Amino acid sequence: MHIKLVGLNARYTHSCLALFYLRNELEKYVPKVRPEIFQGTINDSCYETLLRLTVDFPDAIFFSAAIWNSDLVERLIVDLRKVLPACLLVVGGPQAGMIADRLPPGMCTVVLGEIEAVSPDFYRDLQQGSMRPRYTGSFFLMAERRLEFPFRDEDFKQHLVNRHIYYESSRGCPFSCTYCLSAVERGVFHKELPQVFSELERILSHQPSVLRFVDRTFNDNPARALAIWRYLAERGAGTLFHFEIAPDRFTEEMFLFLAGIPAGLFQFEIGIQSTHSDTLAAIRRRIDPAVAHATISRLAAFANIHLHVDLILGLPHENRETFFRSFAEVYAMGPQYIQMGLLKLLPDTAIRQTAEECGYLYCTDPPYSALANRWLDHAALSDLYWFCECVEKFHNNRYFVSFWHSLRCRQEDIAGFFLGLLDICCRNDFFELAATQEFLCRLLCLQIKGRNDELLLIELLRHDWLRCGHRFLPEFLEMRQDEEQAVETKNRLYQTLPEELIGVYRRGEKNYFFKKTICLNFSAMACRELGFQGQAEFGALCFLGEREGGLFRFNRVLRL
Repeated sequence: MHIKLVGLNARYTHSCLALFYLRNELEKYVPKVRPEIFQGTINDSCYETLLRLTVDFPDAIFFSAAIWNSDLVERLIVDLRKVLPACLLVVGGPQAGMIADRLPPGMCTVVLGEIEAVSPDFYRDLQQGSMRPRYTGSFFLMAERRLEFPFRDEDFKQHLVNRHIYYESSRGCPFSCTYCLSAVERGVFHKELPQVFSELERILSHQPSVLRFVDRTFNDNPARALAIWRYLAERGAGTLFHFEIAPDRFTEEMFLFLAGIPAGLFQFEIGIQSTHSDTLAAIRRRIDPAVAHATISRLAAFANIHLHVDLILGLPHENRETFFRSFAEVYAMGPQYIQMGLLKLLPDTAIRQTAEECGYLYCTDPPYSALANRWLDHAALSDLYWFCECVEKFHNNRYFVSFWHSLRCRQEDIAGFFLGLLDICCRNDFFELAATQEFLCRLLCLQIKGRNDELLLIELLRHDWLRCGHRFLPEFLEMRQDEEQAVETKNRLYQTLPEELIGVYRRGEKNYFFKKTICLNFSAMACRELGFQGQAEFGALCFLGEREGGLFRFNRVLRL
């Protein structure tokens, strides 16, 4: 029996974990099955995807349906039914039920729940070619729960080449957030640590570039999480490990360990969602914002873990004022990435069931984005959406790290700053144009024009620009006439520095060093802001061609 297993990912580098579980279950229960894994993307031509699926006239095609691909899955099912009328079309995943409800009866079969928990009737009917419209299964209602390793060695040479690897060491979530599908079914199942270590050993033997743990709250058991982190730190050189964590489940032992790991080894996604107490109570996300602030601030100070912190726009009881306050409080924690996603009112979630009493308007089609509620009318929510997009474009990159750090340290009214920046963006058609580093930087210069600290902030932008690897300053960052020009700084240093400078260049290498180096004079205040010590009125910073370690892989900078 020839069965195609289809995952349509958001981008090529992603992979679909569900297909590998599905393949293994089919081979376990269907004799002589011939499963074929097919991974495409939602950006591929729908017609070409259809042609690839119809090749060899498979007996059945299984789809993994999620929010980001459900529209495409629905289109493909309709067209496949036209050209492969005898083919069994089966849909699983979180959007399976909604797809079945939108399609005419008899168009496809739906599997609700986990494939490991589906009854034997499913496999019997599949082999007989006569399937019911719907099958269900619940992992947490199984008498004997077990998560088997989904991958084989050949997968890493075929289906997972140049892709992120997704792995679950646990299933379920200890939280019951009203907006999340994970809250529909309560419970958490953890694999035993020996099994986790054995499976990670097999994955790491293939040296993946990114391994993403899909555990909904990886550190719900702090001791277990620390044991896995220690294992990965010893064996995972060259791989980036991504975890979804809760900020209120850290121990002192975890902090001490994390302080010493290499930069770029771990990446944490931390769901704050809001710091407004009424909102947190309404969505049943009971975390202490003060504890979250202390945790994230401490992790940020280590400067070795990429911190991705989430806020959600459109939650109950969150108005314009409280949303800006949540943003300002998260910004003050110092994460590298602040994602302010728009609330999605997903089917079967608690927030969807109470949508009417909260005055929610939301999109009919996936991803069911919020349009308005009792606390934010459509115009207000629209304004905040563009505010979030402004933060996304300007903050969530490596372009202006020193600039944002300075504003944070001096307790800038950051919501007010971005509101002013948003106004400039709208007047310059920013959201219709490519957000290049040069364009972003030029708009930042317009925003800080006339401030008392304008000259200092310009210096910080010069520093950020050059350590990103640029060889020349754009015209809006060029030195003023009353400042020492870059060529003058380089000539002065060349004439005054010795023929050999320990740790910088050896004898005979001075000419080469200055040929490859960009030199710029910075004020004493700018040097202090950038962390360079010294009492001199000015300091020359040299931007080298080589990269330093750290999260952002900036070009190395020396003060001479």
